[in-house]
Amino acid sequence: MLTRRLLIAATASLVFASHAVAQDKSIVVASTTSTQDSGLFGYILPMFKARTGIDVKVVAQGTGQALDTGRRGDADVVFVHAKPAEEKFVAEGFGVRRYPVMYNDFILIGPKSDPAGIKGSRDIVAALSAIKAKAADFISRGDKSGTHQAELNLWKVAGIDIAKDRGSWYKEIGQGMGAALNTASASNAYVLADRGTWLSFKNRGDLMISVEGDKRLFNQYGVMLVNPEKHPSVKKDLGQQFIDWLISPEGQKAIADYKINGEQLFYPNASDSGA
Repeated sequence: MLTRRLLIAATASLVFASHAVAQDKSIVVASTTSTQDSGLFGYILPMFKARTGIDVKVVAQGTGQALDTGRRGDADVVFVHAKPAEEKFVAEGFGVRRYPVMYNDFILIGPKSDPAGIKGSRDIVAALSAIKAKAADFISRGDKSGTHQAELNLWKVAGIDIAKDRGSWYKEIGQGMGAALNTASASNAYVLADRGTWLSFKNRGDLMISVEGDKRLFNQYGVMLVNPEKHPSVKKDLGQQFIDWLISPEGQKAIADYKINGEQLFYPNASDSGA
């Protein structure tokens, strides 16, 4: 009887341990709100899990916050879109290596009434200058995200010190892309958005694309494994499997195949090592 009890206990322990290991086959990816809000993760992650059995838990934040999450060791992988900040993350030893994954572009969204008179322009600098000159309402994410950093850089390129020259027309909300678009829709304001989130955005109201096609609106995404030498808790092998899949032909095809109403949201370019 005792032997049988011991056998049952040992079997139960093995089953529990096996279940715990199976449950532990997961990683945390700190990524941008755009990859989440656009629906990309909802499309590609089931394919990755079917291939590897690995669950991916996404923490959707602005790029700055996502990089900070990686710095604290609270994520295994960081998947964001602010190349200078990503390169700094790696140079400081927080990331192992940066891999280009995909790109799309930023677009300037605005009300159909077009108070700044910029509709149809392909010059983002001239458009921002007109918005400021006419004090047309503008919504900024204000969250240190990749989109926010791109926006601030574009004001700078336009010769505008937005910290000094902003007025009541410029409103920072400290939230993600979906929230910024909702705010712009509710207030008929201009907002810089990534195309992926815009294409998946349902609450457009009177908003439309005001400016697109300027090469300065290019939007590159990169992925990095958090350095396990700084944070031993990082699931190095599982995280690298996710990165390897993203940049593989299968992962790149999955990204390219994601479309809304027949329109592609992201363009894979993992083979472009300079991106």
